[in-house]
Amino acid sequence: MSYQKKEVKTIYFNEFKATLPSMQGKTVVITGTTSGTGNVAAHTVAHLGAKVILLNRKSERSEKAYQEIKSAFPKAEIVNIECDLQSFASVREAAKAVIRTCPEGVNVLTNNAGVMALKDEATKDGFDVQMQTNHLSHFLLTKELFSSLTKAADSAGEARIVNHSSIARMNPKKILLTKYLEKRGGNLGGDSASMLFGGARWLRYNQTKLANCAFTAALHHKLQNAGSKIKALVAHPGLSNTGLQVTTVKDGGMGGFFTDLFMGFGQSPEDGTMGLLSCMCKSDAQSGEFYGPGKGVMAMKGKAIAFGLEPFYDNEETRSMLWQKSCEAIGEDFNI
Repeated sequence: MSYQKKEVKTIYFNEFKATLPSMQGKTVVITGTTSGTGNVAAHTVAHLGAKVILLNRKSERSEKAYQEIKSAFPKAEIVNIECDLQSFASVREAAKAVIRTCPEGVNVLTNNAGVMALKDEATKDGFDVQMQTNHLSHFLLTKELFSSLTKAADSAGEARIVNHSSIARMNPKKILLTKYLEKRGGNLGGDSASMLFGGARWLRYNQTKLANCAFTAALHHKLQNAGSKIKALVAHPGLSNTGLQVTTVKDGGMGGFFTDLFMGFGQSPEDGTMGLLSCMCKSDAQSGEFYGPGKGVMAMKGKAIAFGLEPFYDNEETRSMLWQKSCEAIGEDFNI
């Protein structure tokens, strides 16, 4: 059975959006803006006056999304840059293009893009397709744009790195395992799609969402220790009705009937973006904060609230392992 994205009423977003400060004079880079939370975030910060850099894999969808946002905000500076997160070479080229396009620096880097419960396949770089898309390429992108973030922080008083996680960080494991960060793509458990019983597709997804959080925690500690003005934050969207589920069902990671039933408990993409936008825009958001509709595994919908990073990934062993394996994966050190 196929699955079409459910249309869910937006409850909180419009009231929330009215509380956000102006982003005039700020440059915001966002990955994955063709649909879902990334698309909502891009439209919102453009509305607030930001210069917005869209990083997407080249496609008709990305061009359409780019034209739509340009049409919606004709006075805003919107730039579309090709970036395939399944290729380290593409990420490096995209970062160079961002630096050329943004001599003023980058105020907010939003590592939003992600895939979910895909087949056990390797990227051309040899890593799991989910881990490279969701974490490793964002790690590389952050490293490549770190000087631009520093430049903006020195000028404006702060800059932000925002990562996007999920309630899936908590299940089926709360321990980040080294093998999922290694060049073992296509050899990480097969294609079991059982969400309830920790199927291999979902375990790989869980590991990427843990990695997003551990990356944030490691960044936060390193930035604080270095006396940096850059903040590291992370968000989760709850159970948000985006195009992510459509892609997963098409790939065999979820059944259409179950997905249709399950997503009835979810919230709209707009409401699901409140955590991300809180990290990106709120003047009182602090480094090391996590924003989303609650802290627990059942935090599927509601207003975005702030809570602290959790000890199952915010510990020295996990932070150090994540940093070391990520540097090994990209073949470079990332020194802060």
